[in-house]
Amino acid sequence: MALAVIALSVAVLYGMSGLPGKETASSGTKSCLAAAAKLPVLAAAAQGEVAAFMPVKTARPAIDLTFLGPEGQPRKLSEMKGRAVLLNLWATWCVPCREEMPALDRLQAQVGGTNFEVVTLNIDTSRLERRQQFLAEIGVKALTFYADPTADAFQVLKRAGKVVGLPTTILIDADGCEMGILAGGAKWDSADALRLVVALRGAGT
Repeated sequence: MALAVIALSVAVLYGMSGLPGKETASSGTKSCLAAAAKLPVLAAAAQGEVAAFMPVKTARPAIDLTFLGPEGQPRKLSEMKGRAVLLNLWATWCVPCREEMPALDRLQAQVGGTNFEVVTLNIDTSRLERRQQFLAEIGVKALTFYADPTADAFQVLKRAGKVVGLPTTILIDADGCEMGILAGGAKWDSADALRLVVALRGAGT
């Protein structure tokens, strides 16, 4: 009788794991097969100014973060599927973040468009007026303002082992698959960074 109950429990759990709408780790990996094939290309491009970029071992859908758009409207990272994304988490109190922001703006101005976007996500939780003041002071023109005044996005990524500190940059391909992470600042307007972005844009379907 006990064995029968255990068998029934296993069957129920197995059936629940296969319910429509519940993506398993296996199905998530399958959705990123095309991206996985391009990981060696990204690894080879991680040189010079972006040598710290670490490709993922297994391509899986990026965590679907929630944040605010330029008009304060709710946005989700999954809405950007269809274009490659350089997701950069920053804050005004983070000195390396402030130092690399002009380069991120120049990268967006140079190669941003329908198939690629630099998404700089601010996670300041207080003195929010500083965010726009800083961006105005350095003359940001190409970047769209995205923010998460709750810093929930950072905490979600931290719990998932994706970030430790700031700045952190996550590369996501056009299929919405996480391709790798660069912890710390980088010269994102350098020729090395451009080669990495070109490899990223080629990682989608």
